[in-house]
Formats: sequence, structure tokens, C-alpha cells
Amino acid sequence: MLQQVMTNPGEIIFREVPVPEVKENQVLVKIMNIGVCGSDIHVYHGKHPFTKYPVTQGHEVSGEITELGKNVTEFHVGQKVTIEPQVYCGHCYPCRHGKYNLCEELKVMGFQTTGTASEYFAVDISKVTAIPEDMSYEEGAMIEPLAVAVHGVKQMGDVAGMNIAVLGAGPIGNLVAQAAKGMGAAKVLITDISDLRLAKAKECGIDVCVNTQNKDFGEAMIEAFGPDKADVIYDCAGNNITMGQAIKYARKGSTIVLVAVFAGMAEVDLAVANDHELDIKSTMMYRHDDYIDGIRLVNEGKVHLKPLISKTFAFKDYLKAYQYIDDNRETTMKVIINVSEK
Repeated sequence: MLQQVMTNPGEIIFREVPVPEVKENQVLVKIMNIGVCGSDIHVYHGKHPFTKYPVTQGHEVSGEITELGKNVTEFHVGQKVTIEPQVYCGHCYPCRHGKYNLCEELKVMGFQTTGTASEYFAVDISKVTAIPEDMSYEEGAMIEPLAVAVHGVKQMGDVAGMNIAVLGAGPIGNLVAQAAKGMGAAKVLITDISDLRLAKAKECGIDVCVNTQNKDFGEAMIEAFGPDKADVIYDCAGNNITMGQAIKYARKGSTIVLVAVFAGMAEVDLAVANDHELDIKSTMMYRHDDYIDGIRLVNEGKVHLKPLISKTFAFKDYLKAYQYIDDNRETTMKVIINVSEK
């Protein structure tokens, strides 16, 4: 079978390797689609601090089960699935307390261990989640980033009835806004400096979409929610500007959740955060229940994934996909690799 390998930043080869043998608690998955995310781009540019080369990528994935290990009874051949890419120890304090996304020795497929960018992938059933038969493989490959969004929204617990602001309308920001609305938020405001991304957010049903190059964020919040502003602000851009906006304009005593991976060392006004008694929370990846909730939101028509797909590339055009993203940063949302198309 063919397997993708990034040998160095900006360099991708394909090699022939044997189809993996399935162990007793594993399934063999024929990989169909793989999503490209911002972290993959960091690897492509040699800027991911925790990835060494060579590495086989792929962590946003969908596929079809083609073989079962002898102990597997809960899945069947032909079933559509996605794969949760976390590899955790199961023994450290977070793992023992159900927070394996915070494992002290966490590895992620495609970064610190072999990813799914192969024609076939053998994986333990603990990391396999079924997706509905009527869900496309492209959508299935986007359940992973949706799980990131769902987990981020859940940092506030029950958001039903809340007024929510989301900074950054890229794929994760869009999905955070959709998930929050799908989980019962009263009203959702999303901001960005890209009209295209804001148009996508509007297409996906977000209530208020504001370009902060044209309107001050604080003014936009008051227009959207009145003088009480937002109950929570989710920073899905992760830079000094957006976190600065969040701290400056947050309602006193409210909450800011950092969803994005922050770009570099932060320079933010913690004196204001302290004076306003702001609760600044963070979020890391997801757990299995976030996958289940994300799939349910899609099934219920509360989250729309297809509008976020910008372009699809054949498996052997993996490098062209990265080049496309670099050349179209302001107009690209989600790029998909179709592994079944050579």
C-alpha cells in the first residue's frame, strides 16, 4: 500500500509498505479522506515544536472498516468510522481521572507517532468511532476538528441561553460558533477580518458576523447583546490582538476561553483581567464524548460541515494541497485529501 511521509519541511514522498496486520483488539480501516489543519501546516513549514521528521501525517480522518481483529464484536466490516488520534498512557493522574486528553505522555497520530495518511491503517478499537452511513467521508474527516470545538464550548458547561462571542471565523472558530448555537446559546456573535470567512459563518447560521477592521469589537458586542455584553468570549484566533480585545471588552466577572493555539509568547493586559476578575480558561483537544456530541449535532442539522470545505486533492497531490493553502490563506477554510483518489 501507499503511505505518505513528510521527510523534511516542505518535502513529501510516497512509499510502498505492507498492509498492516490486525491485532486481536484492532480493526483495519481503509482510509478515505483526511483533513488538513493548521498544525499540519506548521509541520509543513518546520515550525511545529513537537514533531520530528520523517513523519507520516493525518489525524483528521474518515474510513471504512475492512477487517476485524478476533476479539472485535462492536464493529462490522463495511462500517463508516473516524479515528481519534490521541495515544495516551492510561496511568498518569489525568488518564486515571478520565482526562486522557491531558495525558502526561500524550502523543498524537501524525505528529509524535504515525498518522493515518496511508491506504490502510490498523487501529485499536478504543480509538474508533462509528459515523452515520448517510454522512459523507468528507464530513467524517471533519468530526475531529468539530470535537475540538465541542470540547471548547463545554469548558463553560451548559451554554443554553448564553450570549456568546467568538473571535476568529476560521474553521475552528466557525465550528465553535455553530456548536455553541447548536448546544442552545441564545445568540452568537463571530468576528474576523476576512469577509469570506464571515460569509461562511453567516451561511452556517451564525446570528451576527462582524468584520473588526470596520467596526470596533466592543461596539459590536453592545450592538449584539446590549450593555451586559457577552456571557463568554471564545478566542479562536489566538494572538495578542484578539486576546487583547477579549480582555479589554469582556463584561466584568465574565469568562474568556482560549481555544486557539497561541501564536508565540503572549503580551496581554493581565492587570485589566485581574481588575475585572475575568476567568481565563483554556482547552485541549477532546475526549470521546465530544466526538459523540459532535456527530449528534451534525445529525440534528445544527452543525453544517460541507460549507467549510474549500477544495479536495488526490492522495498523491498532498504537497499541492499545502501549496494551495499557502497561496490562498485568506480564502481557504478546510482542505481535504481524498486517499482513494490516486
